[in-house]
Amino acid sequence: MSAPHLIPVNIVTGFLGSGKTTLLQRLLRDPSQKDTAVLVNEFGEVGLDHLLLQSVTENTLVMENGCVCCAIRGDLQDSLRSLFSQRERGEVPRFKRVVIETSGLADPVPIAYTVLSDTVLQHHFRLGNVVTTVDGVNGLAQLDEFEESVKQVAVADRLILTKSDIADPSDMAALRLALGRINLSAPIFDAVVDEIATQRLLIEDAGSSDYKSREAAHWMRGAGARGMQEADHHAGHDHTHTEGISSFVLTFDQPLDWTAFGIWMTMLLNRHGDKVLRVKGLLNVAGMVAPVLINGVQHVVHQPVHLDSWPDTDHRSRLIFIVRDLSREKLERSLSAFNGLTNTRHSNVA
Repeated sequence: MSAPHLIPVNIVTGFLGSGKTTLLQRLLRDPSQKDTAVLVNEFGEVGLDHLLLQSVTENTLVMENGCVCCAIRGDLQDSLRSLFSQRERGEVPRFKRVVIETSGLADPVPIAYTVLSDTVLQHHFRLGNVVTTVDGVNGLAQLDEFEESVKQVAVADRLILTKSDIADPSDMAALRLALGRINLSAPIFDAVVDEIATQRLLIEDAGSSDYKSREAAHWMRGAGARGMQEADHHAGHDHTHTEGISSFVLTFDQPLDWTAFGIWMTMLLNRHGDKVLRVKGLLNVAGMVAPVLINGVQHVVHQPVHLDSWPDTDHRSRLIFIVRDLSREKLERSLSAFNGLTNTRHSNVA
């Protein structure tokens, strides 16, 4: 369920040395983020010590800016439940959002999945944005060598390039193309030259229809622009190893039947949820004036959001998939069959 009263849980991830902690420090200096709780794996692994002010419990501290910082000991579920209980008992400041900083080798998908699927956490929390830092100097090599780096990019809602001031410009250009091939929809920011608004990364109003409409427009613009870049990109540069991960957009001119789509999506995720890293979509549903927005991670999809109006003039259904070892053609053919758009006897999710 995605509702404004639920506490958003944002994930800041990125490979070893890519600048996660530096970015987080920068974000937390913004006065608007004083009501933030930060969860980290171990204090010894991150450079937040200078921000710490006083100990509340063994694992929880209050920082100079009023943020709560808590170590993850054991399961993430237990840490979030414990932190919420402390909040309700008045033992820590009443935070309005949570940021989880992952370790450099972490796969962020299980973290997002936990927030979306745990029945207790669903009453108090919702998944916010996944923000991934990418090393401008070493990013291409890391994408080539480490599956974790590819996963971190694939599930991102925001990509932050770091160290561009000391990176080779041609490498930065190649890195941007590589990121676009893995993740079509996430906007890319340069931490060195761009003015990165904190609100753009750690969104407070992600449950509102107005925000969702703006976000959908960003998805589609990003997917369209990078799709054109990919079409112009010749094979000589295609050296990045992405462990079978691909990103593509399915477009349907005719309205989708909501029941048929729901059955198809349920079957797809039941059979191939481990291969669907992210799915985002703006659907033209038969019988509805405005679109329906969907957003999911692996086996779990956020509560669909009915927008008040279309964010652009294109009223086609558009689904952005980031998948591992799944064929674009088979997915398109399968959904078309379920929706009755083509004459085919193949109605199973391939």
